[in-house]
Amino acid sequence: MNRKTNIIKSIIFLMGIIIFFTILYIFYINYYYNGFYKAEYNRGVTTFTRDNEIKFSDNRSYKIESNNYNDACFYKEFTVEPNTPYRITCMVKTKNVISESEPSDSGAQIFLVETVEHSEVIKGTNDWRKLEFMVYSRDKDTLKIGFRLGGDETNCKGTAWFSDFKVEKGLNNKNTNWNMACFIFKNIDVEINEQQVNLSMNLRDIDIMKENMERFKNSSAELSKNAMTVTYDIYEIEEPITSLTYSDKYGYYVGPDNVKNLIYDYLKKGEYDYVFTIVRLGNEEENIEIPTYDWIGLGGMDLEGIGYSNIRLPNNDRNYVYTYDYKINIFPEEVYIHEFLHTLERISKEAGYDVPELHSYSEYGYEEKNLTGLKAWYRDYMQCNIIGEQGEYIGINPIIYEFKPVHKEDFEFSIEVEFNEEPNNILEAIINIFKRIKGE
Repeated sequence: MNRKTNIIKSIIFLMGIIIFFTILYIFYINYYYNGFYKAEYNRGVTTFTRDNEIKFSDNRSYKIESNNYNDACFYKEFTVEPNTPYRITCMVKTKNVISESEPSDSGAQIFLVETVEHSEVIKGTNDWRKLEFMVYSRDKDTLKIGFRLGGDETNCKGTAWFSDFKVEKGLNNKNTNWNMACFIFKNIDVEINEQQVNLSMNLRDIDIMKENMERFKNSSAELSKNAMTVTYDIYEIEEPITSLTYSDKYGYYVGPDNVKNLIYDYLKKGEYDYVFTIVRLGNEEENIEIPTYDWIGLGGMDLEGIGYSNIRLPNNDRNYVYTYDYKINIFPEEVYIHEFLHTLERISKEAGYDVPELHSYSEYGYEEKNLTGLKAWYRDYMQCNIIGEQGEYIGINPIIYEFKPVHKEDFEFSIEVEFNEEPNNILEAIINIFKRIKGE
């Protein structure tokens, strides 16, 4: 009798264990995010779930749903080798993804957390498609990669499903030659304050800006003491720019999203490291002026991992800012140098290097010269030869010139890196649960 009772108790105990772990497993597959963290700008607006109904493969997808405008993501930190290229891919599906305003960088995307670098942005309603994002680890030993429904400057709403994450390690490329694309937009046709504005460049405009691109190439090598070099292609774009970006600080300018569709095919072919966009936003003779606030160039922006800047022609053709004249201006490429340095400044700060603010030249005893502008400041900035408060030398660390955008050629012999391996059965799931409890 006692033996029979013990057997029954053992069976009940085993059944209890099975039921407990089954419930634990069900909870795991529905609410465990496999090491991902959830983040949102406006708390409580977005719902994060593991979706078993809409998925690309056997594993549940990662679903982000925002019924109101928000910036939300799943993100994960993983170990990397310093100064190494990585390629992150996933499958993504979207439904009714709408940005709060257009043009914008918001939508479904892969991004490097705490930077402006991100992949192609997907909006609207789309079936499953592949997203790719390439990033250089710089001197980091960990990276935070996020899968996002949102953007840096603008929020969005809708639903996105992410699945089948993959990370590959490429080969380190220490080449310090920057391959650049210079886009000269010959025409603008935009609506400003309910009025249509049309502007065009003349041949003299185009020739001067081409000459300055060559001068920029030579000055980059000279000022950096050959720590970096430049190659470039120039494209004259006939199709007009039809939208502009506005900010209270700068007024109107040409942001990456204003021209992305016009230049995307060129960028895919060229594997470029930096983009200049050259535009005219006013013409004094024709009494046309699109409001801009105290800028002739704007830099430090990003176009899907590529540095991006605006170069604006002056409204007055008699302005010599871009014209070489041995009596007036022998450094007309200065704006090109300045805007490119804003990108190196941003990269330096994101990589954790101390670098002076590019506009802080007067604090270090530099001043603008009549013929050469701030050439001496840029030279010492690029050669890390500015004397700091403690007598140390500061500026662009030479390694920053290696921190270029990553390209497909860097993954000719890639190695897959473990990133998001899902449990294949209940036993693996239970082991993962206890690992998480123990903090492994």
